Amino acid sequence: MEILYLGDETLRQPSKLVEHIDDELRTLVRKMFITMDNDKGVGLAAPQIGKNIRLFIAKIDDGVEWVFINPHIIGTSEKQCSYEEGCLSIPKMYAAVIRPESVTVQFQDMNGRRKTIEATGLLARVIQHEYDHLEGVLFIDRLAEDERNKIIEKFTQQQERKKQREAKKRMRQ
Repeated sequence: MEILYLGDETLRQPSKLVEHIDDELRTLVRKMFITMDNDKGVGLAAPQIGKNIRLFIAKIDDGVEWVFINPHIIGTSEKQCSYEEGCLSIPKMYAAVIRPESVTVQFQDMNGRRKTIEATGLLARVIQHEYDHLEGVLFIDRLAEDERNKIIEKFTQQQERKKQREAKKRMRQ
């Protein structure tokens, strides 16, 4: 399963509701956890793998695997905090992002049951970051314009160098 990178239009499209929780969706979720773990992430949204549906997963330090289907953030704390974020769709790029310290989210689990949780700490951060993906928003959109532009430029240069290395490698074969 490949992760889409900055520049792919799929990342900028709002996602559609998940209509059915079935074996196909369960298989997708399993593959998403494998992909996220392989890339050493803590969260992954379906749009990042080219699926325009309202689904994201998270796994933080405690090892609990969270699956959020059709999530809706219904509340956030007034207190905000800054924390360095990165994104599997913009690899090796990090910046401090200000977000609410806690969040209340309603969602469906893998059995279709509706749940509501209040999250704090890293889980709250991951929920907000991945929820943004479902809206077509990337973490760099929450930065000042000059900082966002620096990251985009650096990422573009990184991707260009990667393409050049791959082309040289193919020529040697």
